[in-house]
Amino acid sequence: MPKGHGKKPLALTKEGAMSRLLAKNEHLVDRALRVLLGLGLLSLTFVGPHTALGYIGLVPLATGLLGSCPLYSIFGFSTCRVSPHKGG
Repeated sequence: MPKGHGKKPLALTKEGAMSRLLAKNEHLVDRALRVLLGLGLLSLTFVGPHTALGYIGLVPLATGLLGSCPLYSIFGFSTCRVSPHKGG
């Protein structure tokens, strides 16, 4: 088989892009705060002013439960602890 033919690298495939976008990039405290904020905002649709703006709470709730923030991935930001570098 000629050189250059074969499977695409994972980074160039749809699966590779999704795994980079949904990579774990939130610390446990960040995740807990997002879940609490999401539940608090979501509760506004059921109690209090009964506003549909409370549905915005689905975003921090979902990112907190998944442990991945797509905006963090896009901008290369992470609140996860960096593991120490091993080797020389």
